[in-house]
Amino acid sequence: MTKKNYQDIIQDQMPVSKKLLTTYYKLGLHETELILLLQLSRFADEGNYFPTPFELAQSGSFSEEQAASMLRKLVQKGFLSIEKNDSEQTPISESYSLEPLLEKLYDEDVSVITRDEENIGNIFILFEQEFGRPLSPFEIETINSWLDQDSLEPSLIKAGLRESVLMGKLNFKYIDRILREWKKKGIHTVQDARKASQQFHQGRANDNSTNTENTRPKRDTSFYYNWLEGD
Repeated sequence: MTKKNYQDIIQDQMPVSKKLLTTYYKLGLHETELILLLQLSRFADEGNYFPTPFELAQSGSFSEEQAASMLRKLVQKGFLSIEKNDSEQTPISESYSLEPLLEKLYDEDVSVITRDEENIGNIFILFEQEFGRPLSPFEIETINSWLDQDSLEPSLIKAGLRESVLMGKLNFKYIDRILREWKKKGIHTVQDARKASQQFHQGRANDNSTNTENTRPKRDTSFYYNWLEGD
């Protein structure tokens, strides 16, 4: 081996965190997501701070569409962020940042991943499956607001999504009404939400099976209609 070839090999190496390789699964990352993050680091070393899904797919076994989907999910799950560049010297106004990944890796105890932490990552996937499309930045921020500002449990947010599907009114404004009304009524668990939903839908079925409204006491339907039909 010539000295030149040896130098080329040395320059071709890329440092990889041992902790990342030994704990990525505890963070909730899949192998393909790990490879994608390493590819982003490699592109950054080469001066490309915002590679396209097509460029990423050229160096992996995943497609361009799968690369785009993984990038979106990594941002949603808090492993990756998109930074705005104010420098006039670069034509690219955005760049990927791996700082969120490093914060999770070195600033948090990754020895245990709770079920709720897993559910938070799955929420975005579930919403996209139900809506049949990628979520918009505003919709992602809405979900994050339910989690962070309203401190709602991931399972309760999923229950709100299921209720909107059941009612045939799949939109974020409608889901937000459900969740806020549940919070107002003291419903904090998915079990309580399921019980309330069952009572409501059973009551509707009973109402539809009779033509006489005076044979039974009036039910208090304001609990549901406040969020289901209100403005």
